[in-house]
Amino acid sequence: MHPAAKLQFARVMDEFVQWRRIAEEKRPPAPAWWWGPAFELREVDMKMPAAWCGQLGLPNGATYAAGAKVLCGMLAGQPSQPWPYDFSRMVVSADSDVRDLQPQPSDDSAFSP
Repeated sequence: MHPAAKLQFARVMDEFVQWRRIAEEKRPPAPAWWWGPAFELREVDMKMPAAWCGQLGLPNGATYAAGAKVLCGMLAGQPSQPWPYDFSRMVVSADSDVRDLQPQPSDDSAFSP
């Protein structure tokens, strides 16, 4: 498994735990960015950490593929996917500063060769 895929799945799990803490009637739809990490690991038969298994309602020793299936199942039934900022208003994310991109020039002429 590629280390970046594992890292992204860890980020999903961190947000997933926070998302589940919100009362269901007030919980926003799950963010669309969870699709990517879930699809990346949908065929990985390595065991997930026990904590993640429990958080996803899976037995200890479940694989990343089983975890990805749970996430995809939750996302598939949503009629819409929120923008990242709509989601993060309800879920405090530890990496929100990273997601705030600075404005960039619109063309290459702003950069010296």
